[in-house]
Amino acid sequence: MNSTEISPIVDPPGGVGEDHRMKTKIQIRNLDVHYGDKQALADVALDIRANEVTALIGPSGCGKSTFLRCLNRMNDVVPGCEVAGVVRLDGADIYDPNLDVVKLRARVGMVFQKPNPFPKSIFENVAYGPRIHGLARNREELDDLVRQSLKKAGLLEEVENRLEEPGTSLSGGQQQRLCIARAIAVSPEVILMDEPCSALDPIATARVEQLIDELREQFTIVIVTHSMQQAARVSQQTAFFHLGVLIEEGETEKIFTNPSDQRTQDYITGRFG
Repeated sequence: MNSTEISPIVDPPGGVGEDHRMKTKIQIRNLDVHYGDKQALADVALDIRANEVTALIGPSGCGKSTFLRCLNRMNDVVPGCEVAGVVRLDGADIYDPNLDVVKLRARVGMVFQKPNPFPKSIFENVAYGPRIHGLARNREELDDLVRQSLKKAGLLEEVENRLEEPGTSLSGGQQQRLCIARAIAVSPEVILMDEPCSALDPIATARVEQLIDELREQFTIVIVTHSMQQAARVSQQTAFFHLGVLIEEGETEKIFTNPSDQRTQDYITGRFG
């Protein structure tokens, strides 16, 4: 991606004030994504604010997950995927050819739709990242880091006496919180979540939603969700995508109660989607 050919960064439609920009963690401008001949995203501009939850909503196939994967360069591994535009994390271009993608993905973690614990113990699931990145100098520090990560993920009390059991032995909701613990163990700044509750029952979903609200004090969170109710419950900012275009973004309460675009209103009220 050649940022020298991109137009200067300007505020997205609707405008943002200086106070808003001061809080911006990720800045996206002129973002286009193609899979071969198919355009998946067209000219997306969005500011993602620090220590808030930004919900990405829209019908299936509208580009939400593609957009999410642009934020930690997961699209790099998709054959035929071409990304153009600007994505800046704390002002730095994440598509800079000299950037270390491994370090980027440590700063921008990801939690997937289906819980995917490693075929290892609960302890080793969480310890894996810190070991790879050299975040603990000895076993004592690693033990502490694992426990703190499980605690932040709201899982420690449930598993502290069974840390050597397989991560796959946990319930679906526990597995998802284990994956969240694994993501935060490397001290990311941003956590991307691609429909993290879609495979969970209502009780597990409520626990993960509560966890998301707690985690935003320490992390910036971007979540893809098909649930309007979930977006309204957990997010402070909402972005509505349709046919690869960012139709509207803003404060969640305004998007859900007084959207500016009729397409947003139609989607939220169930007229399509």
